[in-house]
Amino acid sequence: MPIGVICNVLAVALGGVLGAALKRHIGEAFKDKLNMIFGLCSMAMGIASIVLMENMPAVVFSLILGTAVGIWLRLGERFESGAARVQGLFARLSGGATGSDAQTAAFITVIVLFCASGTGIYGAIVSGMSGDHSILVSKSILDLFTSMIFACSLGAVVSVIAIPQLCIFLALFFLARFIYPLTTPAMINDFKACGGFIMLATGFRIIKVKMFPTADMIPAMILVMPLSWLWAAWILPLLA
Repeated sequence: MPIGVICNVLAVALGGVLGAALKRHIGEAFKDKLNMIFGLCSMAMGIASIVLMENMPAVVFSLILGTAVGIWLRLGERFESGAARVQGLFARLSGGATGSDAQTAAFITVIVLFCASGTGIYGAIVSGMSGDHSILVSKSILDLFTSMIFACSLGAVVSVIAIPQLCIFLALFFLARFIYPLTTPAMINDFKACGGFIMLATGFRIIKVKMFPTADMIPAMILVMPLSWLWAAWILPLLA
């Protein structure tokens, strides 16, 4: 039973609805300051994952190669286009105005934060393999308040993110029994470290210090495990 996945998805959906309902009662200064805390939490979670890294060259290479692939595939542009369409459709259905470029950028950040974070992906895999839902349940607490604050600016469209999140996490949950036995502890740690870099970059986006191409970085999550295995099994013995 994917309890952790369900908790995380419900947290995002509920937070989006509550944030949209309460946005008139929450001041801009309060939202800005709390956003800074969420960005700080995302960066702290990213750093906590990065320190687990065991094969630095493999992680760094996967980030560079994965981002290059993402840019080549124009993932960032596709995310931006899709986000704008979802926002526009939701605005038409609700009778509101379409979002600005800044709102679209914020919406992309939220999609990556909720659907493609290393913590969420790893948590779904661990949940499916071992039945340990603690990682996703912990993430749900942060996501509940994060989605509330973002919904104050973006509206109830934040709740829609729960749909792709459910699809991605459920797929990982049910695929976990096939993925996890093929991994090693070092591969898992490098995977978490790669996700940590993306979460760190997401934190910088949230606090608006630097708009890293987080959507373009997503292919690195696919490449890091094979590259980690290749480095440990083939390259390191040659260097030794």
